[in-house]
Amino acid sequence: MRARILYAAFISIAVTRHTAAQTTTVKHGVRPARLIIRNATIVDGNGTPARGPFDIVLEGGTITQLAALDPVALKRGEGRRPAATPGTAEIDATGKYVLPGLINAHAHMQDERSGVAQPIQYEFDIWLACGITAIRDVGSDTRKALAWRDASAKGTLVAPRIFVYPQFGRPTNADSARAHVRALKAMGVDGIKLLGIDRDVMQAMEDEAHKEGLRIAHHVGVEETNAWDDIHFGTTSIEHWYGIPDAAILGGVQDFPSYYNYNNETDRFRWAGHLWREADPARLQMVLDSMVSHHVAWVPTFDIYEASRDLQRARTQPWFTDYLHPTLEEYFRPDPSNHGSYFFGWTSTDETFWKENYRIWMNAVRDFERKGGLVGAGDDAGFIYQMYGFGLLRELELHQEAGFNPIKVIQHATLNNARIMGKENELGRVRQGYKADLIVVNGNPLENLKVLYPTGVDDIKDGKPVHTGGVEWTIKDGIPYNGPTLMREVKQMVAKARADRGSKADKTDKH
Repeated sequence: MRARILYAAFISIAVTRHTAAQTTTVKHGVRPARLIIRNATIVDGNGTPARGPFDIVLEGGTITQLAALDPVALKRGEGRRPAATPGTAEIDATGKYVLPGLINAHAHMQDERSGVAQPIQYEFDIWLACGITAIRDVGSDTRKALAWRDASAKGTLVAPRIFVYPQFGRPTNADSARAHVRALKAMGVDGIKLLGIDRDVMQAMEDEAHKEGLRIAHHVGVEETNAWDDIHFGTTSIEHWYGIPDAAILGGVQDFPSYYNYNNETDRFRWAGHLWREADPARLQMVLDSMVSHHVAWVPTFDIYEASRDLQRARTQPWFTDYLHPTLEEYFRPDPSNHGSYFFGWTSTDETFWKENYRIWMNAVRDFERKGGLVGAGDDAGFIYQMYGFGLLRELELHQEAGFNPIKVIQHATLNNARIMGKENELGRVRQGYKADLIVVNGNPLENLKVLYPTGVDDIKDGKPVHTGGVEWTIKDGIPYNGPTLMREVKQMVAKARADRGSKADKTDKH
């Protein structure tokens, strides 16, 4: 341990001596022409162990060099490291870990909840502070989403990269489905999100989407279609989990009670907790094998259903205190008019079934990857007590609970998600020539994924309690954003919204 400390100290001193006269200060939200992250330990997104230290050079929006440091050679004056030319900005990553920017493969951009305004910047700031540099938006106002995407790409909007997959709707026949695909392509979307569709229409739209080069994310519900249709028609990814156990039920239909109404969300989510136990294990393996052989990926979104197995935990998450916007807080409360706000008469029996549901579901996802399947990570936040950004970090913890090594968990949220979007040659890795989307973390996420949370973690160092962790810098397209600065802005937004709401309530009471 002493040797490691001396080694890190030597490298840090060498960096300081070499660059102090040349460098400029890193500015939040301002892309320097050249940025060097010094003395970084890298966790790549390709599933390999941590390695380092490295100096990472970013120029504009691209990673241009990974320079491995050799302390012995440097001490002899023989080693070379990237020079800090005048105007170069630097980040000292001594004792810190650098990862590819996280990608959220199942996100929703929401500037309102149930018709009540919510600032979109609130969502963008939390995503960036949680280390998320790219999102796949799978259902929001399409024209707004495209405008936000373009502004983010130009650097005029503080936001992650945005890939727009609008919800397809429900055309009534094959011809109208094909026409709608072509219309979406003409608008410039990146892909399509399916939610509720008849089999013949699904076949036609997927065929047209393949011709147009559009990828398909399918939220399978209790519908005519299931995972077999995704396998046969060429869906890119199945979202959540409906459709997979359904395809493995020997009778073809879950054993619903006679009073069951799918549009009653308390019914829907209560009996969803029984679904995995009804899937035939042997047939389920056949479904998983076929998904693998036909290259259908899986984005399970474990986090978004967690309230069903532990409602108390979901309602009392610590970041709600300072960072939960009152519009979102109101939307979370049980209300039949809000999607996912279904907790009326939720019982310990419901939670017990859902705990078993998770056990079988997690085992299936683990089996799927072991067979060669592509597993992604997304959070579906904005519903069911999950906040933006925080939901994805919780999703990573749940992937670890499912049995994945943290190295693989990081891969799910980086390179795997890039592959699902067809961006694996530019995103999801710390590699020369890739986009300059990186995060600098105060701690080792392979030891403790909780260090990614912007609220940090408590630890003991030298016998004293310390508060540490968090993503110090989120670098998107070469633009460094300071995590604590973003969260201060979020806290101020929330405090103002609460004060404004309290003021309106007071005026109403007086009248």
